[in-house]
Amino acid sequence: MTDKIKHLGIVESIDGSRLKVRILQTSACSSCSVKGHCSVSEAKEKLIDVYNVLGLSCQSGQHVVISGTVSMGMKAVLLAFVIPFLVLVVSLFVCMMLTNDEMTSALISLCMLIPYYLIIYLCRGKLSRTFTFTLESINN
Repeated sequence: MTDKIKHLGIVESIDGSRLKVRILQTSACSSCSVKGHCSVSEAKEKLIDVYNVLGLSCQSGQHVVISGTVSMGMKAVLLAFVIPFLVLVVSLFVCMMLTNDEMTSALISLCMLIPYYLIIYLCRGKLSRTFTFTLESINN
């Protein structure tokens, strides 16, 4: 198993060794043969920052392959889903023990996610340095 996540993309703009690349992010079932009859499949275009650490020469509009690490994807899942779920569940049980009121506990638990996402927002600069894709190759 490889430790890289690869995407095909198109270079939108170049600023030194930093490129803006447009990729097509697809859901797991977007390649299914019956996706036209299903409302679950979806695809979105994303514009991401990519670093050209290998110094490959490229131009706007050129097709490229970019890569990131699997550990970066796992860290993203941890920050986006696992930790918020744990905050929600732990705060719900603690509030239930303290208040014995389901409605109040549920509201407090949901409100506990506000500081978590505020911290994530305030740390977005550091996180953007952690979650970086690199230019791997150029397709002509």
